[in-house]
Amino acid sequence: MQKIVQCVPNFSEGRDLKKVEKIVEPLKNQEGFKLVSYEPDSDYNRTVVTLLGNPEAMIEPLIKFILKAVDLIDMNHQKGEHPRMGAVDVLPFIPISNITMDECVDIAHKIGKKIAEKTKVPVFTYAEAAQETSRKKLPNIRKGEFEGMKDKIKEPKWTPDYGKAEIHPTAGVIGVGARLPLIAYNIDLATDDIEIAKKIAKAIRGSSGGFKHIQAGPVFLDERGHVQVTMNILNYKQNPIYRIFETVKMEAKRYNIDVPSSEIVGLVPKDTVIRSLKYYYAVEQRDLDEAMTMDKVTDDAIKYLKFRDFNAKKIIEANLD
Repeated sequence: MQKIVQCVPNFSEGRDLKKVEKIVEPLKNQEGFKLVSYEPDSDYNRTVVTLLGNPEAMIEPLIKFILKAVDLIDMNHQKGEHPRMGAVDVLPFIPISNITMDECVDIAHKIGKKIAEKTKVPVFTYAEAAQETSRKKLPNIRKGEFEGMKDKIKEPKWTPDYGKAEIHPTAGVIGVGARLPLIAYNIDLATDDIEIAKKIAKAIRGSSGGFKHIQAGPVFLDERGHVQVTMNILNYKQNPIYRIFETVKMEAKRYNIDVPSSEIVGLVPKDTVIRSLKYYYAVEQRDLDEAMTMDKVTDDAIKYLKFRDFNAKKIIEANLD
């Protein structure tokens, strides 16, 4: 049976759409895997790419994709709301079907070595692919971002896993990892007060006493004119989306702030949505049919979780044909 991974490259350009198209071009119409989506965001100045398929088939196209990003992105002039340390910031591999986490770790190291050799961009491995405990959490590696990495990488404890101990002068460094599905989730607040978003983010993130598997922070969205609590849900089984969404709604009430919508960046497993829908069905004292169609799952996710810009293709299983 075919081995299927999800690969989610994030690169540091979300404003110049011509550049975005040139960078993702090497990933289009390839044998063995599918370019499911790429989602540029001008406020974050970042594009999230989603690939599904055979990881071995992805390796050479990903090298070409990284070379294109290195050619077109100069991190000395790149600014955005999202923390970043490189032109291609992260490259995680996620086991989906007929493949183990250990195999994803092997793929991460295989491509990490190639990236350093062919692009001259230093590589840090993270999450399950990390070779040192201090590098398991991506924020530990990324701390200081591109600007701080110039000195940080010269410290003995921050020698890269692959490549020289000096950043690429325009492309910085890259994190290559293997991990379980991570839910990139943002909740919109109907205010332009960034201090309120800061307080709510602090209330839910694990590092400040909130939910153990949540990394969260505040962002002001220029284009939309409001703030957002942006987060990664590192374990959706331990902390399902509904729990975070309802907590943010509860916290927002103390500031008399509405929570009009939320968004998923990239893809989610169907199980992620089903786990939250069970809660809302139970509140209404109804039984949930887990065999419901993707369209029904999508409609209910929009209804109860207020997902915006969401459709069935945002669910991983809908792309596995």
